[in-house]
Amino acid sequence: MSITAERKTALIEEHARVSGDTGSPEVQVAILTERIVNLTEHFKSHAKDNHSRRGLLMLVNKRRSLLDYLKKKDVQRYADLIAKLGLRK
Repeated sequence: MSITAERKTALIEEHARVSGDTGSPEVQVAILTERIVNLTEHFKSHAKDNHSRRGLLMLVNKRRSLLDYLKKKDVQRYADLIAKLGLRK
C-alpha cells in the first residue's frame, strides 16, 4: 500500500522545483497522488477494509487542501501540476 523509497525519490526528482526540494506543494501532491492510487488499487481486492478507507479519505483531503493553497498562490503552477498528474480539476 505504501510507496517504495525508490519511487518516492523518483517522484521528488520529477516534481521538485529546485534540487533537493521535498516540501513544495508540487512534490507533496505528487507523493499523495501516488499513495492514493495505490490505496485505490488495494480496495479493488479488499472492499471491506474500512480502516484503510479512512486513511484514503484523509489523504484525499490533504491533497485537496494543498491544491487549493497552490491555486491561491500561483494559478499557472496549479494548472501545470494537475495537467502533469492527470487530475480532473
